[in-house]
Amino acid sequence: MRRFNLAVLAAVALASGLTAVPAQAHTGRPPGIENCTASGCHFDVPPGTYDVKVLLGGDAESHTAISGETRRSLLPETAVAAGERASRSFTVNVRTPEGEPTGPDGTPGLDLALGGSAPALAGIKVTPARHTRQILLVGDSTVCDQPGDPYSGWGQQLPQYLRKGVSVANYADSGESTVTYLSEPRLWATVQPLIRPGDLVLVQLAHNDKTTDEATYRANLETLVAGVREKGGNPVLVTPIVRRWFNSDGTLNNGTALLVNGLGVDHPAVIRSVAAAEDVPLIDLTAKTKTLVESLGVEGSKAIYLYNEKRDNTHTSVHGATVYAGLVRDELVARRLVPAGLVRVG
Repeated sequence: MRRFNLAVLAAVALASGLTAVPAQAHTGRPPGIENCTASGCHFDVPPGTYDVKVLLGGDAESHTAISGETRRSLLPETAVAAGERASRSFTVNVRTPEGEPTGPDGTPGLDLALGGSAPALAGIKVTPARHTRQILLVGDSTVCDQPGDPYSGWGQQLPQYLRKGVSVANYADSGESTVTYLSEPRLWATVQPLIRPGDLVLVQLAHNDKTTDEATYRANLETLVAGVREKGGNPVLVTPIVRRWFNSDGTLNNGTALLVNGLGVDHPAVIRSVAAAEDVPLIDLTAKTKTLVESLGVEGSKAIYLYNEKRDNTHTSVHGATVYAGLVRDELVARRLVPAGLVRVG
């Protein structure tokens, strides 16, 4: 695929059915048709934050979704009637490594993939973003940009719920506890300098604090909160998603499901306590996912996790991560952490 440096706008037009039109048919238009194929686009841009405006639709009815970088969902499937066009915009974070902070660098630049049941892309523009609200994510494997199917973290699905003007920089990393996140140079020591005044920093760390005592766990959360505030950011503490571990009566009222570790440390309870003591907004994802999973029941909740594929009751499927990201989206709006006008609903 030919590549093009975006010092100026990159505009791309694709024919109906996503067959690339020969470059000579676009005389007078900005160069860029070579950046897209029938399945996606690549732009040679340096790390940073970019606004992407797409024009969707073709001769036939279309249904187009867009993902990017390491399997991040950037635009939900959008239906456009035959012969019509629909404009949509989103903001995307481009970084190295492009996925998990301790993972491989990935492909330089911005990569977008076209999906949906009948994708049709009629045009695209990519420009450096200005005055963007940034949401940074600090978390573990249930949050991170998972590199391989069928896994997905809720942070990987969150961008699709946000409009142009809000970016998600997902620095969650598989296997991390509060202890390792603070001690690994590629994690907190890398993330903290990136925090700008006014940025939201969502922190969900608990699943891997299996041997962390309560005093240390509390102190680590307080360190993260203080570190965010030191940079002028706004910390948000998030209790962990439940594990799908049912009692015989169909409830999740047990330590495995509710993240009580082997030392008896009730992680969600400590997070709630620190949030109250430090006057930090709290997203009680433990409570919300518990209610949802119990309502779905033993069978219905299997699709949220990777039980059918992996007998995994901790990690979520793409479907489950999307549902959980929706819960986070709802809380961001309800607590007025993100303006409702910058959020996609439905």
